[in-house]
Amino acid sequence: MSVRIYVEGGGVQGSTKSDCRQAFRLFFQKFLPAGSFKVIASGGRSEAFQDFCVALRQHSEDFVILLVDSEDAVTVEPWEHLRNRVGDNWTRPAAATNDQAQLMVRSMEAWFLADRAVLTAYYGQGFLGSSLPGQTNVENISKQDVLAALEHASKPTSKGKYHKTQHGFDLLELIDPNKVRLGSGHASRLFNVLTTATAAAA
Repeated sequence: MSVRIYVEGGGVQGSTKSDCRQAFRLFFQKFLPAGSFKVIASGGRSEAFQDFCVALRQHSEDFVILLVDSEDAVTVEPWEHLRNRVGDNWTRPAAATNDQAQLMVRSMEAWFLADRAVLTAYYGQGFLGSSLPGQTNVENISKQDVLAALEHASKPTSKGKYHKTQHGFDLLELIDPNKVRLGSGHASRLFNVLTTATAAAA
């Protein structure tokens, strides 16, 4: 058995998907053994769900995980959230367990706010760190507010305004999973599931 993680991200271009895949792999390798899992960057969220469903059939011997942005606040179990969310309306495949649906709440960028030291070091001079939202639970900040805060704080720096493909994957490689765990309960859930699954697959 191996662990396969189907991630929303990377767009449609091969190079961007490669950057996305590498960023998640290097981030997860901070707490998982190298080679104990495989990241597949699917592009859009619908593509990630489709790839996940196909993998359930084609890789039934593996532990397959779907990882997507929640987009909105999460008040129910992940599969119920994905079924109820307008634009998704995804039905949990019969072969999938609750642990196989994982959410970045409310987006990948929220994880960055859990490690402000990395943001400050990455953007350097001019970064307006004091303007970032003050909540320690990053899941309480709307996706729109997270992006607006990152763009505002980074705009005066030499790197310029936050850009997902230009900056996001670099930041994902740098942030500390332990800080992300403390700032996001759903991230902690994901890390626990990955740790258990990779140990079982060893």
